[in-house]
Amino acid sequence: MSWGTELWDQFDNLEKHTQWGIDILEKYIKFVKERTEIELSYAKQLRNLSKKYQPKKNSKEEEEYRYTACKAFLSTLNETNDYAGQHEVISENLAAQIIAGLARYVQELKQERKSHFHDGRKAQQHIETCWKQLESSKRRFERDCKEADRAQQYFEKMDADINVTKADVEKARQQAQMRHQMAEDSKADYSSILQKFNQEQREYYHTHIPNIFQKIQEMEERRVVRIGESMKTYAEVDRQVIPIVGKCLDGIVKAAESIDEKNDSQLVIEAYKSGFEPPGDIEFEDYTQPMKRTVSDNSLSNSRGEGKAEPKFGGKSKGKLWPFIKKNKLSLKLGATPEDFSNLPPEQRRKKLQQKVDELNKEIQKEMDQRDAITKMKDVYLKNPQMGDPASLDHKLTEVSQNIEKLRLEAQKFEAWLAEVEGRLPARSDQARRQSGLYDAQTAPTVNNCAQARESPDGSYTEEQSQESEVKVLAADFDDEFDDEEPLPAIGTCKALYTFDGQNEGTISVVEGETLYVIEEDKGDGWTRIRRNEDEEGYVPTSYVEVYLDKNAKGAKTYI
Repeated sequence: MSWGTELWDQFDNLEKHTQWGIDILEKYIKFVKERTEIELSYAKQLRNLSKKYQPKKNSKEEEEYRYTACKAFLSTLNETNDYAGQHEVISENLAAQIIAGLARYVQELKQERKSHFHDGRKAQQHIETCWKQLESSKRRFERDCKEADRAQQYFEKMDADINVTKADVEKARQQAQMRHQMAEDSKADYSSILQKFNQEQREYYHTHIPNIFQKIQEMEERRVVRIGESMKTYAEVDRQVIPIVGKCLDGIVKAAESIDEKNDSQLVIEAYKSGFEPPGDIEFEDYTQPMKRTVSDNSLSNSRGEGKAEPKFGGKSKGKLWPFIKKNKLSLKLGATPEDFSNLPPEQRRKKLQQKVDELNKEIQKEMDQRDAITKMKDVYLKNPQMGDPASLDHKLTEVSQNIEKLRLEAQKFEAWLAEVEGRLPARSDQARRQSGLYDAQTAPTVNNCAQARESPDGSYTEEQSQESEVKVLAADFDDEFDDEEPLPAIGTCKALYTFDGQNEGTISVVEGETLYVIEEDKGDGWTRIRRNEDEEGYVPTSYVEVYLDKNAKGAKTYI
């Protein structure tokens, strides 16, 4: 099967077919190029989509991602971003492995095709020239034969005519002989040219054209093979990213399976738990008897004196029991937040104080690192005076040391408040008075403008003097609550992975390998509360211990 023998007379059609083959190749290149653009556009849209739904830093959204469902959604966004990266890889590989190579190959193919058909046209022109020479010699031979025939006839006519002179007859005879000789010469030339043309024609149809068409056939077959290889590469480029895409999808599935509805429910409790006890029954106040009405007006002091479990409030003080009443929430918005967060419920206050302590510790560490850097620089200046004046750093060093001291005092202040909230220090009556005063402040319509309002030593406000008995009763109640607090039950055990020297107030020292009881697990602040015995308990960094929670213990979380 050879184009040279089977298609010897289809030069023009082969030229059209090979041009069509190049057009197909260029069309395939254009198709792959548009695919790369689609992949890039798709990857860009996926990245923008992932970025759009990423939580904003230092916003409320960032706090929401403590929940396992939100964490799973964040993992889905990250995996989607990685998935977009694989589409970018597809685009890059298609461009590098197919488009670039085929573009060069098309240019080479065009040059090769041009060369082959140039040789074919050259051979065609040569055989056409030989054919024209043959036709010319043939016509000349034919013309000379006719002229010789006419000259011979004329001579014979002249020779038969008795009226013609002998000289005329001789002239006609010589003319006939000359024409006959010219015909013979034309015959010989025609025969020679004919033999040459036949030889050229045989070489053209059996040698030159078959060779040229064979090269064109090989070129065309290479083109077909090349486009097939490109299609295989096209599929392999996609196949190469399938494992990574599969990992991305597996990551999304794993994130979905990590969702723990119980854990999220516990986080809701931790986020919104106030620490207050539900209100007790309201006692019946009988206003039909004047004496009972008098007792009711001073029900707070009487309820304490009579040993009643719940104080009752009469008149204007009825709304002072619960800080989550809408009226009290409105009054909180009107005033500034106290520095010790005493406006918050106990559990929320503890979290805010812990967060503030962590922020201050980070600031202290930052200032200490800066102080160390300045000290090292000063040592370098002392050893190499040409690099700088050591005394120029004294002012900066003093300023940093003062900042550290200020931050430490601030941290100690918040740690003391935190310890009071957590019961690690005896609750003071001032603290109870501050909380009681807060309730008074919440119910007072115009606290700051009230002529009878006065400020307590810790910065909170109380109402008029007639309500001091209520403050004292509540303070005593808070004292009783802290004094009668029972130790927290153990919810599991832990093993110390490293030695921790608990020098700060509220922490406890542990030795590597030591086993202790867990009484309060990490609530997101990086600390776990543990107990060694009845008298020794405190906080250690969560990363320093390996916790084994008792699933049956009250308050223990369930982990998957």
